Amino acid sequence: MGCGKSSVGRELQGILGWPLTDLDEWIETQEGRRIKDIFSTDGEGAFREMELSALREITSSDNGNLILSLGGGTLTTPQCEEIVRLKTVCFYLSATADTLVENLLGATSDRPMLCGGGNGNEEERLRSRISSLMASRLDIYLRAASHTIVTDGKTPAEIAGEIVSFIQK
Repeated sequence: MGCGKSSVGRELQGILGWPLTDLDEWIETQEGRRIKDIFSTDGEGAFREMELSALREITSSDNGNLILSLGGGTLTTPQCEEIVRLKTVCFYLSATADTLVENLLGATSDRPMLCGGGNGNEEERLRSRISSLMASRLDIYLRAASHTIVTDGKTPAEIAGEIVSFIQK
C-alpha cells in the first residue's frame, strides 16, 4: 500500500497500451461494495477468498498482455502467491517505511489493514503498522517477484520506464 501501484499501472497502460486491471477495484465491482465494507461485514478471511477467486478468473483467460495491480495483502494467500509466480511477470515495487508513511498519511480510512490500534499520534501508529506489515510480507513479495524496483524518490513515470525496460529485454 502506498508504493504507487495504481499510478504506475496507469503510466504503463499509457506507454504499452495494455489493459489495466486493479484487483481491488475488480472485486468492488463484482461485489457491489467497497473493500472496507467487505472487511467490516465479512472479515479479512472472506475478502482473501474473494481475492483468490478474482485472481483465478482474471489469470485464467488468455486475453494477451495485461497490467494487473494487486492489493498489498494478495500474496499472503499461498494460492495467490503461486498463481502470481507461475502465471505472471511480477514487479515488486519496494519502498521504505518513510516513503509509505509520507504517501499514506491522512489517507488510511479506506485501507482496512492500516486502520486502528496502537498508541501515539497518527504518524507513529501508521509507521508502526507499515513496519509490521512490511516485516511479515517481505519474504512473500521477494519469492513472488520476478523483479524488484525501488520506488523511493521516483515518479510513477520513472518507475514505469524501468518496468518497460525489463519487459522489452
